[in-house]
Amino acid sequence: MTLDFDDRVLPAATSGAAPRVTVVQSSPDVGLDRFAQWLTGVDVHLVRADLGEPVPGPTEVGDGLLVLGGQMSAHDDAVAPWLRPLRDLLAVVSATDVPALGVCLGAQLLAVARGGRVEVAAPPGREAGVVDVRWRPEAADDALLGPVAALAGPARTSPQPSMHADAVVDLPRGAVWLASSSMYPFQAFRIGSAWGVQFHPEATAETLRAWADQHPEVDADAVAAQMADRAAEVETTGRAVAEAFTHLVASRAATRRVPV
Repeated sequence: MTLDFDDRVLPAATSGAAPRVTVVQSSPDVGLDRFAQWLTGVDVHLVRADLGEPVPGPTEVGDGLLVLGGQMSAHDDAVAPWLRPLRDLLAVVSATDVPALGVCLGAQLLAVARGGRVEVAAPPGREAGVVDVRWRPEAADDALLGPVAALAGPARTSPQPSMHADAVVDLPRGAVWLASSSMYPFQAFRIGSAWGVQFHPEATAETLRAWADQHPEVDADAVAAQMADRAAEVETTGRAVAEAFTHLVASRAATRRVPV
């Protein structure tokens, strides 16, 4: 059964205001980054869950939901008590027509929320640096990642920043598997109206270097060199993710029912 919250219309739906996207941030060093400039034409409402701001309910997110990454695991409720309501939010929103995107930790929270499994400190180890994300055939017609996969051309791979040790190891039942990497298979998936990406399309070179510096096992200089060498490709792909997401949000806003 698909849950529908369209009858609870926010004021923006009738006022001509820009579509509204709720962004939930879980760590001070994992913010919108380049998405702050790339999410154009939408009203971004940032919720700093890490600073104690409450996670909104499903009728309060507006026309889109973006869940950013974080330093904790998807199961770290004791450290980050907002993760439980955030998982609940993702479970409900992904069963509506509201587009949602989870990045890294956000993708893992989405997977767990819908019945998948995330392994903490997965055996392959930390995936760090610029990763070649390989698009599966299912991505070609995907509403969010299809335009991104098309940019990859015949190679069917796109370079994306990555920095994680936890990983989705079982997709939720009914999820569509969209992309993989040589180290971790579940780089992107879709379930309902939500997408999860393990990589960081929003990250700048400076941000990725700062994350690398936090982990002794990571060669931070090598990570910085990878970002420098592939800067144009990384930016093009990341921007395409942001633009496709805002397009979905705008389309959803345009078709919302207005009760009479």
